[in-house]
Amino acid sequence: MNTVAPSPAGSELSDNDLFRRFLNGEQEAFASLVRRYRGELYGFLARFLGDGARADDVFQDTFLQVYQSAGLFDPTRPFRPWLYAVAVNKARDALRKESRHPTVPLDAVVPGANGREESYAGLMPANIPSPEELSMNLETRQAVQSMVSTLPDPLREVLVLSYFQALPHKEISEALNIPVGTVKSRLHSAVRLFAETWKTYAARQLRQAQARPPEDFSEGNT
Repeated sequence: MNTVAPSPAGSELSDNDLFRRFLNGEQEAFASLVRRYRGELYGFLARFLGDGARADDVFQDTFLQVYQSAGLFDPTRPFRPWLYAVAVNKARDALRKESRHPTVPLDAVVPGANGREESYAGLMPANIPSPEELSMNLETRQAVQSMVSTLPDPLREVLVLSYFQALPHKEISEALNIPVGTVKSRLHSAVRLFAETWKTYAARQLRQAQARPPEDFSEGNT
């Protein structure tokens, strides 16, 4: 039985090292890649598809496609963008089959100022919370998922890949097979639409909190 030998000095093998070992017949190397991306890729698919069960199916389909198409991968290129490219295509197929997210024309937008690579945090308005904050409770997670699911597919892709998955613009460009400038354009548009929806949600939550009667801490009610 083939196994992956420990790497020098206990350092972890890179994705490409594991994939090369898989191409050389080490099946455990492929299993290691599946385990490595289980949380990250499943998280992307669950947010993109809005359904955990479908995300699990697409995750399985993605790695089946990777397994079957292994010979087409250029090992001199990074593995992760290729993996996400396969996952995005599988997710799109799943959405088309159910016709739940029809294509919507993109708004006219412009790339980042002076063509500079901007961090997503810098694009997000100050009153929009971080992904960690958005995951604090079930109600918020459900609200965020609902907001993300209303975005057109091209915007939702870059929003989830950049903001939640923290992929660099270049890797998103490779995964989606679009220019970096297009990634930035869609990202600006996605940020704006998400921010507008979040502000509406936050304002509604504030109104509901203000409308609730104050708790009575008088003696007898403690």
